[in-house]
Amino acid sequence: MRLHRPMGTASGGEGRIVELCPRDADWNWTGITVLEVPAGGQTTVRTGLFEAFVLPLSGSLSVSVSNEAGDLLATYDLTGRDSVFSAVTDFAYVGRECVVVLSAAGPRGAEVALPSARCSKALAPAYCPAENVPVEVRGAGNATRQVTNFGVPGVWDHAEKLVCCELITPPGNWSSYPPHKHDASEPCSVVNEEIYYYRIAGPDQVTPSRVGSGYHHTYTGPEHEKAGLEAIDDVVEVRDHDVVLVPHGYHGPCIAAPGYPMYYLNVMAGPADDRALTFCDDPAHSWVRDSWNDMETDPRCPVTTAAGRTDRRTVAGEGDPR
Repeated sequence: MRLHRPMGTASGGEGRIVELCPRDADWNWTGITVLEVPAGGQTTVRTGLFEAFVLPLSGSLSVSVSNEAGDLLATYDLTGRDSVFSAVTDFAYVGRECVVVLSAAGPRGAEVALPSARCSKALAPAYCPAENVPVEVRGAGNATRQVTNFGVPGVWDHAEKLVCCELITPPGNWSSYPPHKHDASEPCSVVNEEIYYYRIAGPDQVTPSRVGSGYHHTYTGPEHEKAGLEAIDDVVEVRDHDVVLVPHGYHGPCIAAPGYPMYYLNVMAGPADDRALTFCDDPAHSWVRDSWNDMETDPRCPVTTAAGRTDRRTVAGEGDPR
């Protein structure tokens, strides 16, 4: 299995920056689509057997949701944000067997992510404002990062399988650390396939760019061999719009290069009847969590809130939409 999908290698054609379904990833549950919606234009997405979030990455969107018979179920105006490094965004949930029409409301068009999961229930569409999305500062020292828990159990329970969150790692910091797993090896109680969709900001710290980079590590241990899972030991350089698949194994750290903030969208789903964000640390490194008790958190976190950036930076030539 090719775990690292650099920009362009997971594209679905014109306007589709990323298009990965479970068949493409050689697994069963988790997918992601990232679309460009041109200014004044529309893009139609059919969810089929999948539930999804409609998550603006840049720009504003109008969202119309109908069933396959053409009956209108809901409409939403998503305020969005200038970039994933400028603010926490509002978002929508759409269920399976829906027709979703996305219209770009702003003069610059929009980029939107639709993380998805195969499901069996047809749940109604729903909306969440940015102000209701909790932002967590996790870790300490150079392992401090921001976790935006928009689609996790306990925060957003209107989903059958899909679990999502966003992370921002300041330049030079580590995230997804200590390395952890959620797979069929001992002693994990929950199995989740996971997608990391990366964005890397350029020198202005806000505008996504392919200039900067980061690193992602996925690996397995003896317990994975015992469970009959394929051995993995991948350290890959990631750049803006890259995707990394985690079918199983420990994943972490994700390392942001000095000078270049790192964002990633985590998409998870699995076979369990109940959604759960449960993981097991690599026992060799779990002691690191206790070391954070005596450390200060990085003052650069949180990087963003619903009101915008905490340092008030904006995209060059643009104002904060909030």
